[in-house]
Amino acid sequence: MNEITQIRKLSLWIFFLPLIAINLCLLISQNPLILDNTIFKVDMIGRSGFTIPYLDGSLSISRASRTYPQYLIFKPAMIVTAILLYYYWINNNLLINKYRSTNISYKFKTFGILSAVFLVIHSIFLGIKFDIQLYKLFRRVILLLFIIFEIVAQGILVYHLIKLKSQLLNLINNKILILKIILVTILATVAILSLPLLVSKGNTHFKHALEWNYFVGVILFYLFSRFFWKRTT
Repeated sequence: MNEITQIRKLSLWIFFLPLIAINLCLLISQNPLILDNTIFKVDMIGRSGFTIPYLDGSLSISRASRTYPQYLIFKPAMIVTAILLYYYWINNNLLINKYRSTNISYKFKTFGILSAVFLVIHSIFLGIKFDIQLYKLFRRVILLLFIIFEIVAQGILVYHLIKLKSQLLNLINNKILILKIILVTILATVAILSLPLLVSKGNTHFKHALEWNYFVGVILFYLFSRFFWKRTT
């Protein structure tokens, strides 16, 4: 089935492309000297000592990615990822319609595409400086909307897959479905529980560590999608 083949391919790209991009930006941030005598000299703001932000939260994804030359990697990678997300949700919508004999736009498609749009907006405005408090709030709201819409889309899709489980037995890996359910539940729970800390001042290292790990958690959903659907001919 063509939709399943496309979903499997797209899922792998959606996982690895942003994962490689943010960690490559981190690598450049920690090793700026290797580019010092080139046209890609690292901006001072984007430089960092050795850190494992997933554990110590000493560096945010934004700081590692928003300055030159890291944004040359981060912005295109996120925009391409958003385009891939668009086609991912389109194909899932087509697939669910086939099995339900319907022709409608499901809510997961709407939320998924909107999350991709917010990812593009966030990527475009990242690193652009305006000394306006409202602009800073705008950036945070856009990032928050990307996360919320992404988790909602993932949750609704999993719900529909559970309802179609009996029809999909020969096409899916049931163990991966369970992992998807667990992952979405954890992401939603963590988002709700950490919200009071995120909106308050301080807790900077916790926020940064959460940012890195949560990002990986969100895209891990797509790696699971790659193994969720069995290969079709």
